[in-house]
Amino acid sequence: MGKLIDLSTFTFSGQKKLALPDLPTRIPLLYDSKKACKDLLETYQESIHDYQNIMYAHNRYSLLLVFQAMDAAGKDGTIRNVLSGVNPHGLQIFAFKKPSTKELDHDFLWRTTVCFPERGRIGVFNRSYYEEVLVVKVHPEILTKYQLIPKEEIQDINKVWAQRYQAITNLEKYAYQNGTRVIKFFLNVSKEEQKNRFLKRLRTPAKNWKFSESDIEERQYWDDYMDAYTDCINETATEWAPWYVIPADDKRNMRLMVAQVIEEHLAGLDMNYPVIDEKKKANFQMYEDMLMKD
Repeated sequence: MGKLIDLSTFTFSGQKKLALPDLPTRIPLLYDSKKACKDLLETYQESIHDYQNIMYAHNRYSLLLVFQAMDAAGKDGTIRNVLSGVNPHGLQIFAFKKPSTKELDHDFLWRTTVCFPERGRIGVFNRSYYEEVLVVKVHPEILTKYQLIPKEEIQDINKVWAQRYQAITNLEKYAYQNGTRVIKFFLNVSKEEQKNRFLKRLRTPAKNWKFSESDIEERQYWDDYMDAYTDCINETATEWAPWYVIPADDKRNMRLMVAQVIEEHLAGLDMNYPVIDEKKKANFQMYEDMLMKD
């Protein structure tokens, strides 16, 4: 389908630097009504579904969608609404929370690397290996208290982050060379909108379960997180694994933009259904006759 919006302002592939304060968290509506938004999203869902079917049959590519955001930005709802039309057999979704003891006993990329999507499938990371240069950067004590990194390796803390950025970039390049296309989304919600969503969780009984004390605790580090996201995106944005900084104050707009990005990337892959050779096709009539006689 045609472009709903020019995404160039929100795309970062290493050609320009990100300055988060310069990017909006809200843009004019991309839809005329709730019904129009629903219709647009369904059109994207159908297209994504069709491309994933081709990708599965083609069996040369996979697609990894990485979602990062501050709490209450809408990651879960975006994943659910945009990808609800995809055949579950072709979709692999992982939500990464606090690392387990086993995960902490491995290198920082281990727990996510084993979850990369198989060929033909769309993989989704709700949070990801980027937590290791976001949460850990805001709370560097994690390096020694939980990850047990040798002290001599973290004497120069800036070197630690530079090494991790490079390791992530290398991983994504390696994935690309093996047929996995990586697309990364930062859902850019404003601090004011996050507050409103937290208040809604507190005031709505059906949403109480979503609220955590840690949400308030981490909100106190807002500026530190914005700096961490800025550094992270600038250091890991590449042509083969671009970042998309999506305005997230309007959830419907956000979902439409994410859907457009995914659909455009799938459309850009050189894929087709396998071509049946003539010898095999020559037998189709025989098989059809056999079935009709059954």
